[in-house]
Amino acid sequence: MAVDDDLFFSRIRDRVAIVGIGHLPFAKDIGRPIADTAVEAIQRALDDAGLAAEDVDGMSMLEMEATHEVSIARRLGVRNLRWWDKISYGGGASCATVMHAAAAIAAGLATTVVCHRARNRGAKTSRPWSQERVLVRDDKALHVPWGLIRPVDVIGMWAHRHMHEFGTTREHFGNVAIAARKHAQRNPFALMRDRPLDMATYLSGRVVGYPLHLYDCCLESDGALACVVTSVERARDLRQKPALVHSVAQASGPNPVHLANYNNTPTMETTSRFCAEILWRRSQLGPADMDCAQIYDAFTPLVIMGLEDYGFCKRGEGGPFTEGGRIELGGALPVLTSGGGLSEAYVHGFNLIVEAVRQIRGTSTGQVAGCKATLVTGASGVATSALVLRGE
Repeated sequence: MAVDDDLFFSRIRDRVAIVGIGHLPFAKDIGRPIADTAVEAIQRALDDAGLAAEDVDGMSMLEMEATHEVSIARRLGVRNLRWWDKISYGGGASCATVMHAAAAIAAGLATTVVCHRARNRGAKTSRPWSQERVLVRDDKALHVPWGLIRPVDVIGMWAHRHMHEFGTTREHFGNVAIAARKHAQRNPFALMRDRPLDMATYLSGRVVGYPLHLYDCCLESDGALACVVTSVERARDLRQKPALVHSVAQASGPNPVHLANYNNTPTMETTSRFCAEILWRRSQLGPADMDCAQIYDAFTPLVIMGLEDYGFCKRGEGGPFTEGGRIELGGALPVLTSGGGLSEAYVHGFNLIVEAVRQIRGTSTGQVAGCKATLVTGASGVATSALVLRGE
């Protein structure tokens, strides 16, 4: 049964804003505990907004953190944290932190909420699938015993089926990787800014999880990022141009086997399709109104499927949509304008939120001229989330 949430979300739409952003330099090994980097990233976001720790009364973060809200708040100097939560599902969670913050502010549970993600996973030994024994539990038992252990193994199955169903090619995947790399080369924070990528180089990359090769895969990196969310009324008195939270959504879709429901439907609908349906229903804008899109890119096929799921093209047309520079700066829909997880850094998509705010402010190194609205998405294949930001 559909939920009639229009009344509540009318209290969020364009009435809550991201007013501060901050992050530390990305690294292969940041060399510091995430409790330290999280605090510093939040401090940078508060400084960016012109706020202090004493102004914060709410916090939303990813469940994957090895830290706790109250301990972070204590180190920051927050006087009274009166609302907090954690969001699960890794790459599906970043946009949801903003959604929960906005809902808390609209409901009067908090006035100023910080959202953050701190991650130390750049070292090979820190990746769960690199360990000698891989824990098999929950729905992972449906695929891990048969060799689909790493995310790339499972997403490779998605990619292979998309190629079979719709004629998608490796060159289409390559268009995504090359666009992200071109945008990263403009970004002084991007880890891959000094390494150009062309189609020949892309196609010659070593196989990682067929049909996915080296340049189809996101980076493994350390990083810490944060944003500050408050009401638009308060935002107008602060330091930065507010990025209005126009629409937000979370969704899992039916029978969500973690990453692995590539056989779920004959049309390859991912969890993002169900999230998109809610997102656009709550929005007064649509795909055609987006000036750019920050589509979650742990792997290149997820961007192609994201273009389809969020309505920029029909099912099966995501591959051809990438042709002719269409997703690069100057194209019809620039994507991953900071380089994304493929070429800037991989921090479960939180850098996509930061980049979306920069686009609304007009301060991105890959700025889309006159950007008035942008989409940010979470991971496909897991319970996910998305948001639309716009300018005043």
